[in-house]
Amino acid sequence: MLTWKEVISFSVNGNLTPDKRVDKTQAEWQTQLTPEQFRITRLKGTERPHSGALCSIHEAGKYNCICCDTPLFDSTIKFESGTGWPSFTQPIKENAIKYERDTAFGMVRVEVMCNTCDAHLGHVFPDGPEPSGLRYCINSESMQLKKDDTNEQ
Repeated sequence: MLTWKEVISFSVNGNLTPDKRVDKTQAEWQTQLTPEQFRITRLKGTERPHSGALCSIHEAGKYNCICCDTPLFDSTIKFESGTGWPSFTQPIKENAIKYERDTAFGMVRVEVMCNTCDAHLGHVFPDGPEPSGLRYCINSESMQLKKDDTNEQ
């Protein structure tokens, strides 16, 4: 289980190696994504709070990167943070997420990105629930829910 100390260490000292890499030009991403997905994932945008389609969804499944389909988060670690963005306590794998220090807007935060394709996802904060204490605050537009179909007949 990742801790805030490890998150800070990754943001300062470098990230774990991803299982694979996906590299495309901005033009290639632009043809693949909607304008809003492109703005958020490739230009480091943010959606308005409580506007994302995945905020209130609690179905079983995996939340994958909208750009490269890499699994990022599992529905079992999603929680209601009250912030207006989907929130998670841990990534699906330690090397699924890339961490970078973000000093935009006059504050210091830790930006989280897909470690496979560098898509901007959101930020992580040390004010989440136990046991990790982490809150990954993620834009809905940067993910897609791949529902768990094991209970369907």
